[in-house]
Amino acid sequence: MPQVSEWKLARRTLTVGGRTLVMGVLNVTPDSFSDGGRFFDLERAAAHAAEMLADGADIIDVGGESTRPGGASVPLEEELRRIVPVVERLRAELPEVVISVDTTKAEVARIALDAGAEIVNDISALRFDERVADVVARAGAGLVLMHSRGTPATLHTLPLVADILPEVIDGLRRSIALAEQRGVARAQIAIDPGIGFGKSQQQNLELLAKLGALAAEFTDLPLLVGTSRKSFIGRLLGDAPPERRLHGTMASVTAAILGGAHVVRVHDVRAAVETARIADAVRAVTSDE
Repeated sequence: MPQVSEWKLARRTLTVGGRTLVMGVLNVTPDSFSDGGRFFDLERAAAHAAEMLADGADIIDVGGESTRPGGASVPLEEELRRIVPVVERLRAELPEVVISVDTTKAEVARIALDAGAEIVNDISALRFDERVADVVARAGAGLVLMHSRGTPATLHTLPLVADILPEVIDGLRRSIALAEQRGVARAQIAIDPGIGFGKSQQQNLELLAKLGALAAEFTDLPLLVGTSRKSFIGRLLGDAPPERRLHGTMASVTAAILGGAHVVRVHDVRAAVETARIADAVRAVTSDE
């Protein structure tokens, strides 16, 4: 079992390394690849967050800009208009909820943290806006650094790297060093290998298969893995659309947990909570042998 440690957030500290934590995805976008704008409305977004918490989510990750392949960048004002009311509503109605904001913009991160978020989930790992680290440092918030290549608009047109695991490890090391240089404490940082972001089908599978080697490079940092409903799962299932990737997603969640993930980011929270319970039990027995 992964080493038990702590992840420092803006208002609390989470224990990681025992029970796998489940991060529920709340897309407040009109063009998400997985849920197509179902929660773009504030009332629906708040209701869905409450449902995910009831299903066992430990963290709600609120995103106002789609990172689907080919997705266009959202202007700052529009991203704020989408995210901030949701964060404020969740903080008011669900005061114990741990809120993460999925953004690459420092100003969005700052205002969302002021509104009650405790984690910034940066899919660019500071490549798009280094000032995100400054905002996180001042707030004492959690920071997820995810490895990615290019931008959502270009990630599927980039030439593939020859060896993906060293690429991910080196990229994360650079982002961690930058975050620390700008004042983020190591205890605030979590890492994500970025399944699906500028990687081939085979490389996504390789990262899952070699997750233990990645975890071994960063033994003091929480490891977050997000495979939920991604296209590589759909291709493996005969080009299944996102809404028919549940079982494939849960298989990938199991692989991630057995490989050392501390946190899994998913759309289907109840299924993931139950999957994690079994995978955690298996992992506990394996680690005792």
